[in-house]
Amino acid sequence: MSIDYEAEYNNRARVPEHPAIIAGWARDAAAYRESAGGALGLAYGNGERTRLNIFGDGRGPVVLFIHGGYWQGLDRSSFSHLARGLVSRGVTVAAPSYDLCPAVTVSTIVDQMREACAFVWRRFERPVVVAGHSAGGHLAACMLATNWGAIDPALPAGLVPSAYALSGLFDLEPLVGTSVNTALGLDAAEARRLSPLFWEAPRGRTLDAVVGGAESAEYLRQSRTIADAWGKAGVQTRYEAVEGANHFTVIAPLADPGSPMTRRLATLAEAAARP
Repeated sequence: MSIDYEAEYNNRARVPEHPAIIAGWARDAAAYRESAGGALGLAYGNGERTRLNIFGDGRGPVVLFIHGGYWQGLDRSSFSHLARGLVSRGVTVAAPSYDLCPAVTVSTIVDQMREACAFVWRRFERPVVVAGHSAGGHLAACMLATNWGAIDPALPAGLVPSAYALSGLFDLEPLVGTSVNTALGLDAAEARRLSPLFWEAPRGRTLDAVVGGAESAEYLRQSRTIADAWGKAGVQTRYEAVEGANHFTVIAPLADPGSPMTRRLATLAEAAARP
């Protein structure tokens, strides 16, 4: 039976209440910035969007959170509140924006997130655990599988020891025939080249692939498949489907210091920070 990829990857159609959820993100994020302060709008690159916010005192472990939006929407300003849970547990959180398709390519966005990770490492001189949602989950896996010495010999091989991918996309080929690809402009070869599922597995590192239990079969497959494939190749992987969560609500627990999601991500960050 053929798969209707358009329906499988159209998250907004699957969750009709998404406008209210996204509006809530913006309100909660603005309120958190007002109360928490932080270092806002730091330039990690040369463009207007290649900037990041940092929350926390900078003394503890470090997590970089990458927002979603199918590489073509949103920015860091809607997700500041997701730092609340980790910062309350002593973790410093960096949240970058990046340029969007079609103004740039997905490949360029991958490179920009490498710049952001390198910037955060140079600032704190500590390993960076990368978390990300949706397209950000794809980018988080890309950061985990990056050969940092090839990017810059001054960067440590273990710059990103762990990644926490929420509703990530690790095989981009199914998107080629969908409306998502209108802005991305991927052909089959480029989609495969940019799919971390097919990269050399980052042996010895850790990947959590977490997805909403109420998401489409394709999103469940994406997370399950990379956990299985990379796990067999020597990555310490964990797959979890969060019961009842959809593509937009799955990230909500990050704002709660006591949630299992926040505790797990804090544990990964604390382990990465140990000498």
